[in-house]
Amino acid sequence: MAEKMGSLHDLLVKDLNDLYSAENQVVKALPKMQKAASSETLQGYFEHHLEETKEQLGRLDQVFKHLGEKPSGKKCMGMEGLIEEGAEVIGLKGDSATKDAALIAAAQKVEHYEIAAYGTLATYAKMLGDTASARLLAQTLKQEKQTNDKLTDLAERQVNREAIA
Repeated sequence: MAEKMGSLHDLLVKDLNDLYSAENQVVKALPKMQKAASSETLQGYFEHHLEETKEQLGRLDQVFKHLGEKPSGKKCMGMEGLIEEGAEVIGLKGDSATKDAALIAAAQKVEHYEIAAYGTLATYAKMLGDTASARLLAQTLKQEKQTNDKLTDLAERQVNREAIA
């Protein structure tokens, strides 16, 4: 049965549930990506981002509480697909630097999904006059952008160069 969308508030709650599921899937995937990485720097990134993602889930909990809602448990199909792609990368054999480059690409796909989601939700909350939720969502959006920038830097500065050689 299709969900009823009667207002922007309904859409905000629906998409918050989607993002909550997405972040929980990321928490489960990051340790596997960390283990698959050969670069110590990349391993450290995945470990650090796992802790950030747990903080982000805490912020989502705060947004739900502020809205008087609870996460529904509905699975985010978009993130499920990105995680499956990441699992394929984890299973790759061959040159370790090339695999690390592929892991970064998979992680950046996840970051871009999250950047789009957090940006949209922060805008919804702001338009609804919910400055507290908008602030929490914007804080995570900033973190996701920084993470993406760090991945780009690592890829360009080190990992992709090693994969070429």
